[in-house]
Amino acid sequence: MSVAARTAEALRRPHNWIQLGKFAAVGATGYVINLVVFAALLGWGAHVAAAISFVVSAGSNYWWNRHWTFAQQKSHIGAQGLRFFIVSLLAFGVNQLWLVVFIDWLDWRKILSQAIAIVLVTPLNFLGNKLWSFRR
Repeated sequence: MSVAARTAEALRRPHNWIQLGKFAAVGATGYVINLVVFAALLGWGAHVAAAISFVVSAGSNYWWNRHWTFAQQKSHIGAQGLRFFIVSLLAFGVNQLWLVVFIDWLDWRKILSQAIAIVLVTPLNFLGNKLWSFRR
């Protein structure tokens, strides 16, 4: 079956839409946590604040995604956690690239830049976690 056919089939399953909604709810909470920690630590520099806020929000997101969003897809906590961390690191790397563009090159406001960067990496994060970190 082609990727397009598998994608079309997946889009017809209500479970996937419910799961996406749960992921979005967890992500919204992580988004707020990330921005609050980021704003609190801006005195340390935007990139350091982003790294620390990433660790805090990723920890929260992992717990909630493991126990709520993808609860039916639990596997060994260490293996699943490592996969989640790898996906999160990739998303964090892309987030940092967006911050370089927005803050360092375009001189945008730091919190606005972080808010937009998080939104831009969300699809990568969801797909990585759905298809790899929490796969059945």
